[in-house]
Amino acid sequence: MLTGSHLNKEQISHDDIFSRSGLISSISTRDSGNMSLVYGDTGGALSNRKSFLEEFDIDYRRLVAARQIHGLGVKYVTDADAGKGAVTSDTSLPDTDALITDKKNLPLAIFTADCLSVFIYDHQIHVIGLVHAGWKGTKVNITGKAINLMKERFDCRPENLYVKFGPAIRECCYEVGQEFEGLFSYGLIKRDKSYFLDLAGINKGQVVESGIKEERIFDAKECTSCRKDEFFSFRREGSGSARMISVMMLTGKSD
Repeated sequence: MLTGSHLNKEQISHDDIFSRSGLISSISTRDSGNMSLVYGDTGGALSNRKSFLEEFDIDYRRLVAARQIHGLGVKYVTDADAGKGAVTSDTSLPDTDALITDKKNLPLAIFTADCLSVFIYDHQIHVIGLVHAGWKGTKVNITGKAINLMKERFDCRPENLYVKFGPAIRECCYEVGQEFEGLFSYGLIKRDKSYFLDLAGINKGQVVESGIKEERIFDAKECTSCRKDEFFSFRREGSGSARMISVMMLTGKSD
């Protein structure tokens, strides 16, 4: 469940490794306002970011944001990237839909309004990944690519990885065209003459295919289109929709 302006960690399973003290992983909701410097009414976006991130003692000016293009770009983020995309979209990391890092106190961010945010954490060597997965990114397995880069760069082992899904448009509302039959081998649901895409289900399958056990995958199971009082939704609100922020950071603290 979500409550207030971010994930209520006490309501998540006690087995949720993402609630440990050395890690921040949270998602804003509608009542925190628009977090995008590009979409929707951007006038209060910086103030909204500042207010939301202050809850976690994060300086919004150090935020690292991607210029998301629904592609397959995965970027290893270092301290030299701190602040990119924080106060202007022009400095966002270009052509990027997933961020990974092993650096402490370096907040990663993606922005969504129906797309799926994917949090990845190696609890042994303290490495994180944050993914923006829409249907196009899911088609090219952006989540799997981020996991693979974590394996290659940091020698992450699948048995040490945990994954969490944020709110996204779900199969109850995500109606697509018949042409999607040729795009995905699973996750397409037919009801009468209509087709609906299970975006989270497909990403879950891709995570399992990467070697991560299903019991290490946590899902908020919240639909952004259904829950209009809590979330922004591009499908429901159109091109003027605002965006929520997903933020992830290693704090360096221990449990």
